[in-house]
Amino acid sequence: MPVVIEKNLPAFEELKEENIFIISSNRAETQDIRPLQIAIVNLMPEKIVTEKQLLRLIGNNIIQIEITFIHMSSHNSKNTEKSHLDTFYKTFEEIKDRKFDGMIVTGAPVEHLDFEDVGYWKELTDIFEYIEKNVTSTLFICWASQAALYHYFNIGKYQLPKKLFGVYQHKTSVTQENLFFGFDYVFNVPHSRHTEVRKEDILKEKSLEILSESDDAGVYISATKDRKKFFLSGHSEYDCNTLGKEYFRDKEKGLNIDIPVNYFPEDNYNNIPRTSWKSSANLLFNNWINYYVYQKTEYDITKIGCNV
Repeated sequence: MPVVIEKNLPAFEELKEENIFIISSNRAETQDIRPLQIAIVNLMPEKIVTEKQLLRLIGNNIIQIEITFIHMSSHNSKNTEKSHLDTFYKTFEEIKDRKFDGMIVTGAPVEHLDFEDVGYWKELTDIFEYIEKNVTSTLFICWASQAALYHYFNIGKYQLPKKLFGVYQHKTSVTQENLFFGFDYVFNVPHSRHTEVRKEDILKEKSLEILSESDDAGVYISATKDRKKFFLSGHSEYDCNTLGKEYFRDKEKGLNIDIPVNYFPEDNYNNIPRTSWKSSANLLFNNWINYYVYQKTEYDITKIGCNV
């Protein structure tokens, strides 16, 4: 089954050309199916780019999924047209009385700020509280994972000596974890961040478990033991050229940035990078949807959270 999105969303035609299994909302209305409801809280500046990245990973799934995009009403986006947000996005106020089978909260380029100094922190924490009783399972990505760990467990972030930037090898830390069904023992994930959450702080929290880590990049995935919340420190959703665009952008600004690790062949930025994380990224999102959303959620969506 496909992911259901508006036909005039900019990502629609491009994803269709890539054979990502999508259908329009009009077509979906003719099918007698209870689709999964997944919300994406998009905190990234270039929202259309992030939409495509996440929809690629969600789209080729056997389950029909309807997507609701959410943006922060307390923040004025400088990189996405207001008309796009007005057409394709909801605010938290507009969805707070709904239930969702799954939710994804993206990263954001605000890690240089203390959490409470982020302009939309109050609105975001309202969403975090809403998740507790209204969402079956949630993925928090990069900065959002740090923010959620801080909000729910008072786990702080730490400044790294230099930016963690590149593609790093990871391994699973647990056996028989459904999130990693079909994974190889070692798999790659892109990272791009200046801060980290430390392993020892996570281990102190009895309701959390570390699922995957890297010798070079630290903890990649931690989760609550009930698997209702997953905290991802990396960007498995990134396109092949995302790290390259970031590198050249910062070079043009005159910033002192190292070439991304394990990204350009022979560490030569004139060489075209090759993806080495796409298969594991697809498995990660499909396994999350299958095992922790579809198989856990209520058929009657209004009953989500009733037993919390």
